[in-house]
Amino acid sequence: MSDSTISNSAKPNSSSHAQRVEIFIKNEERVDWHSKALLNLRDKRDLQTQSVAEWEKMRETASQMKLNVLSNLPKYLAQFADNCEQNGMLVHWAEDDKEHNEIVAKILQDRKKTKLIKSKSMLTEECKLVPHLESLGIECIESDLGERILQLNGERPSHIVVPAIHLKKEEVGELFHEKIGSAKGASDPTYLTHAARASLRNDFLTADAAMTGVNMAIAEDGAFVVCTNEGNADMGVHLTDLHIAVMGVDKIVPNANAAALLMRMLARSAIGQPSTSYNSVFGAPREGCEMHIVIVDNGRSKRLQDPKHAEVYKCIRCGSCMNTCPVYRRSGGHSYEYFIPGPIGLEINANDESSGSDAWACTMCGSFSNVCPVKVPLHKTIMYHREQIATRGDLPYAKPWYMPATAAVLKSSKRLNSAMTITKIGMRILPKPMQKIMAGGWGRSRDLPRIPEQSFESWYAKNRGG
Repeated sequence: MSDSTISNSAKPNSSSHAQRVEIFIKNEERVDWHSKALLNLRDKRDLQTQSVAEWEKMRETASQMKLNVLSNLPKYLAQFADNCEQNGMLVHWAEDDKEHNEIVAKILQDRKKTKLIKSKSMLTEECKLVPHLESLGIECIESDLGERILQLNGERPSHIVVPAIHLKKEEVGELFHEKIGSAKGASDPTYLTHAARASLRNDFLTADAAMTGVNMAIAEDGAFVVCTNEGNADMGVHLTDLHIAVMGVDKIVPNANAAALLMRMLARSAIGQPSTSYNSVFGAPREGCEMHIVIVDNGRSKRLQDPKHAEVYKCIRCGSCMNTCPVYRRSGGHSYEYFIPGPIGLEINANDESSGSDAWACTMCGSFSNVCPVKVPLHKTIMYHREQIATRGDLPYAKPWYMPATAAVLKSSKRLNSAMTITKIGMRILPKPMQKIMAGGWGRSRDLPRIPEQSFESWYAKNRGG
């Protein structure tokens, strides 16, 4: 449908980040619109956080709380699981994505459930749950509007909070007309939202099982919090007798006060509103119903063993780092190889399976570290990630040869001055089209600066040298 997206069937690892970006930037109007939409969320976030006098104190408290949890994760997980079982929930442990999918499938098959209504969960994207269940004949319906749009369009999310941010309302209108029979040419957001609701209503009424993610799992109470703006999670779980909640081990918080702190920060950081519209706390199954919670590791424990990388798992999935990132805003979420795009995604996927090119999709501006509500130091972890890639000899592009050459030039003032002189001469005698070619991909979309008559060093020596 769109020339700027990559479908789930694509293989993101088969190309570099720069090559995937080429798909998105073909439509310059879309790039500008995408960047403006996300920057608007960042502006709204700033207004909300500036209205809370204790915001920086909240950030520090949340950061220390999450560090405490990650440092004592086995204790908190055991406490959470024990209390959940005492409250009547059934707790399952999954070592990896395969085991997660098998557990969920077995729960549904044992109870002869054939239709699952889902609320948005990035963990199920991580584990590729929906394709697995559909291969077993279990119908899966995404009830979150953004996720439903993507399901109908055969795409993966391009953002963790606003997953269909890369699509315009006209494209959604065309898709809805084709898939759910809305009026042809309709693009009014209110009309499209009502059309989606009408289409989903029958799915809610005919589903025999429901699934939600988990925003915070409260160890002390054996309860969990689900935050949504559409109420779809609550609708699904209250119309069926089977509720399956899935969570990564990093979603644990020690108590209700800690959960309340993160709830104050989540929506403000994500989309610039004081709170999500629905904040539901699930502490026990309803009478005559079942509630299952699947706790998933999937490599988290291994990565937490590296203290330089562990802080990444403080993340509460607000997406504020994406909204502020100048690279993400102008390259689109589908240019990243991992299911979570942007700065936090490339760090959560910082393992031996990643191609490495995403780690260089960063200007190291540090903006993401300034807006993160739990102070994940992404500028430090991304640099560490790059060091790991270099150490294992898996540098992307032509970095294995030009980075050592660049280092050799920068180490010597004579070499640096000679290189600058050659560059200045070349920029003066070469025509502009040739200059852009020499500058590579960076130069193709930019007007190169005018070369000054003298360098700062020569000016300083002449004017201030004494």
